Amino acid sequence: MMLHLVRWTILGLAGLVTTAMVGCTRWIDVIPSSTLQMEPITRSIPSDERVPFVMDGFRLMQNGTPQNPSSEVERRFLNTVQETHLFSALVPLGGNFSSLGDKVVTARITIDETIEPHSGEAAWKGFVIGASMFLLSPVIELDYDYAAQASLELERWDGQVKRYQARSSGTVHYNLFGATPIMIDELKGQVTEACLTQLMDQLVRDTNLYMASSTPLSDSAIRTVTVKARKPVPTPPALSIIPISTAPAP
Repeated sequence: MMLHLVRWTILGLAGLVTTAMVGCTRWIDVIPSSTLQMEPITRSIPSDERVPFVMDGFRLMQNGTPQNPSSEVERRFLNTVQETHLFSALVPLGGNFSSLGDKVVTARITIDETIEPHSGEAAWKGFVIGASMFLLSPVIELDYDYAAQASLELERWDGQVKRYQARSSGTVHYNLFGATPIMIDELKGQVTEACLTQLMDQLVRDTNLYMASSTPLSDSAIRTVTVKARKPVPTPPALSIIPISTAPAP
């Protein structure tokens, strides 16, 4: 009798451990870009042909709403630019570049994030998991979608403007006990990295455009600056109340 009880206790503990381990799993799918080359693009540029790169603006949008961009995202972007070795110096937002000469490239970047946590679907599946006393937690999968579009605008010292765009998206699939903030950070990090890689791929292709000898300075020593207010963000229309569907999102 005692041996029988010990055997069932061991089997029960093994089942609980297996359920906990499977219920904490997660994996991420990032959609690769169809325009990104498998092999990185390389160009050669003389050191004296490189010019400074100056951050002039950084905007972050999340589901159409303006957000305050973090300095960490800016540093990550500048580090990615630095890895190209295309520019002689990198000046962060608000930095002083008056001593770097007249030939500089100013940059403005906008990152538009789209987040879809599938709240309705997650609530329904959470109810099912709770009703089953968590026995179904290892087999019920939850999703969290994230997409980002990065727009980079570079203005050369002669006023010529070049725009680049990149987009990437991904989904993290997880079980109930695998839902952690780290999971979301991992997804955002991989999608952001894919966007920055696409931007740098486009930028390196235009290496000759940013060489110091590509165009002379204008005759006027005074550089003009366009002063304008930010375009207001349109207010989204009021949403009507709709029933929550239990069918998984496509």
